[in-house]
Amino acid sequence: MKELMKNVVYAGVGAAFLTKEKIEELNRELVEKGKMTQEEGKKFVEELIKKSENAKDQLELWISQRVEDRIRQLNLATRDELADLKRQVEELQVAINARADEEQ
Repeated sequence: MKELMKNVVYAGVGAAFLTKEKIEELNRELVEKGKMTQEEGKKFVEELIKKSENAKDQLELWISQRVEDRIRQLNLATRDELADLKRQVEELQVAINARADEEQ
């Protein structure tokens, strides 16, 4: 029964992204109802928090990759490309100003 309950909750963690507070609340309820011991509850909370954090990290990575793919598909300039162009413009301004000073 405990394994089934764990598996059901683990399956939902990725989608629901349970907060630490919600996980601890669920743990308290299970302990109060006698479904788990305190020690089992502590392990349960630690496992859920770890799985929730991993799921969040994986989702963030997946979203980041999808956004980068879309940017490439739209052929938009990246922050690095814009910074490089800004640097080039500044260098050209310095060169133009230096040449203008030499001509005077």
